[in-house]
Amino acid sequence: MADTETADLTCDVAVIGAGTAGLAAERVARAEGARTLLIDEGFVGTTCATVGCMPSKLLVTAGMAAKSVRRASVFGIDATPEIDGVRVMARVRRERDHFVAATKKGFDDLPEGVAVQGRARFSGVSTLTLDDGRTVSARAVVIATGSRPIVPEPFRALGDLIDTNETIFERETLPKSLGVVGGGALGLELAQAFASLGVTVAVFESGERIGGVKDPVVHDELLRVLRTSMTVHLGVEASPEAAEGGVVLSWDGGRERFDRVLVSTGRAPMLDGLGLDQARLSLDDHGVPCFDKTTLQCGDAPVFIAGDADADRPVLHEASNEGTIAGRNAARFPNVVPVERDLPFTITFTDPPVAALGAPADEDSVIGCAPYDDQGRARVIAQAEGMVRIFASKPDGKLTGAAMIGPGMDHIAHLLALAIMRGETATSLLELPFYHPTLEEGLKPGLRAICHEVHAPVSPRDQGVPPGA
Repeated sequence: MADTETADLTCDVAVIGAGTAGLAAERVARAEGARTLLIDEGFVGTTCATVGCMPSKLLVTAGMAAKSVRRASVFGIDATPEIDGVRVMARVRRERDHFVAATKKGFDDLPEGVAVQGRARFSGVSTLTLDDGRTVSARAVVIATGSRPIVPEPFRALGDLIDTNETIFERETLPKSLGVVGGGALGLELAQAFASLGVTVAVFESGERIGGVKDPVVHDELLRVLRTSMTVHLGVEASPEAAEGGVVLSWDGGRERFDRVLVSTGRAPMLDGLGLDQARLSLDDHGVPCFDKTTLQCGDAPVFIAGDADADRPVLHEASNEGTIAGRNAARFPNVVPVERDLPFTITFTDPPVAALGAPADEDSVIGCAPYDDQGRARVIAQAEGMVRIFASKPDGKLTGAAMIGPGMDHIAHLLALAIMRGETATSLLELPFYHPTLEEGLKPGLRAICHEVHAPVSPRDQGVPPGA
């Protein structure tokens, strides 16, 4: 896989970083006819496969399985989960390794000479120096170096007593208690998963909101759900100290000991040591190159940035999309073409899931609410909780965004995303068939409310309303 030559290298497009964004950038640039180099220090796999999306969802799913066993009594089936922490974590690692192997196979499939193992730094506007002394001369460069966990100084001194998402999945078994510092999406997913698996969990968030949820109604419902299985402290700064074979967290109003602490206070772009000054790039207040979000170009330089490295939309599908945009424009430089970005779209895989898409509601928005606490299919499956808030614009009720929490929202959000991207109105969406009884038909009260608000006609298809819809 790795280049073993000692001669200096030349290419059309050099991509630094072999994560999701970097792989997409290299692949697209090569498809455009560019001679490419993909430079990475380790070629260990993508963040998603190794320490992000996939292992976290494996743990989340284990928690959901335990929760389902407890819920079985609702149906007259009495059962108590016997949770084997060693087996839980072993499966997480085993399946994680399967996904990592698949990404590594992609490295092996690269054309000969494309993959270059090593660290790169800028020595000129489009010239790189590798840690083995070789230079790379390129027409354009794509920065796709990814991100790393932010660990505040007080926690670094605790060494092995703390975890981040890059170490937590290597633990042999479940802790008895876990303090989670940081209430972002990944922190909440893991916190709830551990709580569902019988771990005593407390979350500490310095802000007044969790999960990045902007909609106040959805936020409050998420907070209510989480507090049924764990403690959530908002607006507190937790200070750590090693004690009694674990960690004591102190905050204004309390002090508690935990076996382990998961630090989930965000991720920062990995840009250290890249020599960005040599590329003469303008940087923002956080040291990230200033770039055009429609082209991913950094100023007017032959340098592009994509994925977590730009700290803009740190989710996998956006990293892939950004890599595609950056790779294509790097290959075509200087003929850079702006691209309309995808609809903003995030999902947090709590139970039930939370999703947000499109534009948030503003003072001119029409909002249609669809509660799920008494929705037919949600009651059937004993998961009747949550709320969908659909946003639309006047005068015709054109859909603009949504925020939601409830059963199946990780799937239902895709339906609404497609509707928004196609310019649907509440009226036109109600023209579509909604099978009964499904979770999807629970959207109809919110869509009807929008139609009523903008005085739009209700579809004849929607005149007969089945019970529980």
